[in-house]
Amino acid sequence: MPGRARRTTAAAGAAATLASRLAAVVVLAGCGAAASVSAPPGIPRRLVLEARPIGRGPRFHPPARGPVIGRCGDRLGRRAGAHVEVFAANRVVVVAAGIGTRPPRTFSAGRIVGAACFGAVVTTEPTGVVLLRPGAKLRLADLFRSWGLPLSETRLAGFSAGAGRRVSVFVGGRRWAGSPGEVPLRRHAEIVLEVGPHVPPHAGYTFPPGT
Repeated sequence: MPGRARRTTAAAGAAATLASRLAAVVVLAGCGAAASVSAPPGIPRRLVLEARPIGRGPRFHPPARGPVIGRCGDRLGRRAGAHVEVFAANRVVVVAAGIGTRPPRTFSAGRIVGAACFGAVVTTEPTGVVLLRPGAKLRLADLFRSWGLPLSETRLAGFSAGAGRRVSVFVGGRRWAGSPGEVPLRRHAEIVLEVGPHVPPHAGYTFPPGT
């Protein structure tokens, strides 16, 4: 067990280092420099090209304000994780923490660790990780309903796809041909939604232990 703990700590440290270096790349992208930036050592150039800055203003930071979906329990309990990324106008739309929960909420290091109740689909931090109650049959429409935001073939949160255009959806890096809301929320799914300039979608995500 001690050896396993050391390996886990080392992996966490490496992940934190990679995240901080990617954050620097995102800052440069926000300055319009992404196209001319070389990949820093240890970061694949593909990730540099996929990096986008977080958008500014309320449309890019919509709070959780919808209803709790499913049974509302007083404990989070065991969960499966999916990951959802939202892009609009070539910027990141932050998936809010607190989706599927009711106040009062308790926070620790920016993460929700307690709430009056937790529904079937929950977010506890603004990373795009969506926590699913095992056995619940959930779709992307359930997440957006609980978030309190619209999702359709032409509307994504506070953004419109534009005349003659549709919301683009990718699951595991592959384009989803059906309605955006019908995408199933499943364990370790990587789901990307876009309006505006195309952002190369990630095919996968490294999930926290236990999800």
